[in-house]
Amino acid sequence: MSRYSTRAAAERVRSRARRPARIATAVTTAVAGLVLTLGAPALAAPAAPGHGTGVGTPVVTRAALDPALVAGRGAAVDFAEQEAENASTNGTVIGPDRTAYTLPSEASGRTAVRLKPGQYVEFTLPRAANALTVRYSIPDAPEGGGTTAPLDVSVDGRHRATMTLTSQYSWLYNQYPFTNDPQADLLHPDWWITECGCVPAATTPTPTIDKPFRPSHFYDEQRLLLGKRYGAGDTVRLTAPRGSAAAWTVIDVLDTQLVSAPHIEARAANVLAFGADPTGRRDAGAAIDRAIAYAKKRHLDVYLPPGTYQVNRHIVVDDVTIVGAGSWYTIVKGHQVTLDTPAPDGSVHTGVGFYGKDAADGGSHHVHLSGFAIEGDVRERVDTDQVNAIGGALSDSTIDGLYLHHTKVGMWFDGPMKRLRITRNVIVDQIADGLNFHTGVTDSTVSDTFVRNSGDDGLAMWSEKTGNARNVFAHNTVQTPVLANGIALYGGTDNTVTGNLVADPIREGSAIQVGSRFGAEPFTGHLWITDNTTVRSGPFELNWKIGLGAIWFYALERDIDADIEVTGDHFLDSTYNAVMLVSDFPVKDKYAIRGVRFKDIRVDGTGTSVLSARSAGSASFENVDARNVGAVGINNCGSFNFPATGSEFAAQDLGGNDGGGTTGAWMASWELPNTITCDDRPPVVPPPGPAPW
Repeated sequence: MSRYSTRAAAERVRSRARRPARIATAVTTAVAGLVLTLGAPALAAPAAPGHGTGVGTPVVTRAALDPALVAGRGAAVDFAEQEAENASTNGTVIGPDRTAYTLPSEASGRTAVRLKPGQYVEFTLPRAANALTVRYSIPDAPEGGGTTAPLDVSVDGRHRATMTLTSQYSWLYNQYPFTNDPQADLLHPDWWITECGCVPAATTPTPTIDKPFRPSHFYDEQRLLLGKRYGAGDTVRLTAPRGSAAAWTVIDVLDTQLVSAPHIEARAANVLAFGADPTGRRDAGAAIDRAIAYAKKRHLDVYLPPGTYQVNRHIVVDDVTIVGAGSWYTIVKGHQVTLDTPAPDGSVHTGVGFYGKDAADGGSHHVHLSGFAIEGDVRERVDTDQVNAIGGALSDSTIDGLYLHHTKVGMWFDGPMKRLRITRNVIVDQIADGLNFHTGVTDSTVSDTFVRNSGDDGLAMWSEKTGNARNVFAHNTVQTPVLANGIALYGGTDNTVTGNLVADPIREGSAIQVGSRFGAEPFTGHLWITDNTTVRSGPFELNWKIGLGAIWFYALERDIDADIEVTGDHFLDSTYNAVMLVSDFPVKDKYAIRGVRFKDIRVDGTGTSVLSARSAGSASFENVDARNVGAVGINNCGSFNFPATGSEFAAQDLGGNDGGGTTGAWMASWELPNTITCDDRPPVVPPPGPAPW
């Protein structure tokens, strides 16, 4: 099972270590008459109230972009995504804003609509639908723990239903690993914090820290079957009713889809025959266990027909196929249970989940899960807890068409294990990662999976102690990871990240990270990062107080010097940089990033540079086209020793590198190969929105 506490320790080290970003304060080089001036880190544009622009014409987006801009990238999903700010409303548009700890910053596209009681937002259906998902936020209770509030839903002014929204699964506060108490004192007063630029416990007089401290994880989502098919052009109105206990309701996104009839598996071990209660009132765990045992003896599948099945522990699976009626119809839902004594793995809670056996016990094989939802009850982050929707070790197995909601991690796999295929899943509103291949996972794939609102990395490969190898993340969508990265790679051999769409990372991470950290084994062999699109990434790093890259390479614990290709990727509307290569300041003279190859890249909009180099090493560039670049194309600080021979980082021009921005060509001859152009915190020039190339 997961040893997530190992990563927790690493995170604590990271939080303490991030303050050293001293990272040169005032070394700026004048070259060929160009003088780069130091500037304070710019904040994102302030929130701009207004009204939605929708006038009855549906606007369908993908990650708040025109779908034409991301054609062929991201997950193939069966819902149409509509942003509230593009709909008709008498509420107020909030955003755009990319400043962490604000409601618009965590919204898709960094913009949403706020409703007061009595106000509405109205969407026009772009195609037939009988089901919808609302992404929303409502206030927390003053003492924490969440509130509930109604949301009225009407279609064409006739069909009416009321959704009961909740903030019980959102609103976290304070330092890692966070708390539900908005009035809590600092969890770690001995850690450096950026708010005062100090270690509070070691500072006299003790600084006053505002409460609530660092509120985050504001959003949740809820699904509703309408019970009838509606056609394109029909209108869906979401209204915060008068008299609502919620002072405001923020609507971010409406997803609508046409859900097919429930799947029926006639020749199977039906859990109802073994005593499972489909109303959710009685625990169904033992009945599902009996169905699994029977099915294995008779070589049958296990069938979960429509219903809600209460399960408050792990269902251990091995050599079994479990099929539901579809994730909208079959729901496996559980309470989080406090254990009388901690489990051997350190868990202090348990909860609903389907788990393979531990790798140490041989793991599980030939497990096939499809067509159901798992609804957890996780409201706080406890890193030792095994309260993930899917876990353990699963080899020669498949996971398809699941909806995973309100667990700690959607899927966390502890190897060694091999040949797992994960397809067409939706993983949303997790307290930690969306999915993590942890320790010795090989020859496995994740594709057409949609991840939104993870509390840590959306998709990760973490080669702790034993390397991952030959895995593929292909054609997935990751949106609004609240903490850390959209897609993260920590060591490994011959892995591939291709065709993905990653949008709106919020803080302490970016769209794609390649990192030697968290005790990971080295990168060896090849790493292919190809044909991905990132948007509104390259955020401000609150601890270092610098801008990141939409893709960033981070040498913290060792060199990064594998055969790495970044090819065919598009970096759109990056808040700061498109690309960053950085080694942490305490190890800047110890570790380097070498030989990364960038080819056939499009950069459409950077607040600062195309490339920010803050490490020793090298990279080559070929056919990298850039436009709307806000600062010098290559911001080369090297290892911050500033030798007379030039930067410790060298950029190689292999030809075809075109375009630029406010300071001219992004790759100018005077910048090559290693001219020091270091501006530690260049001013930000917000780019225009992405457009067809």
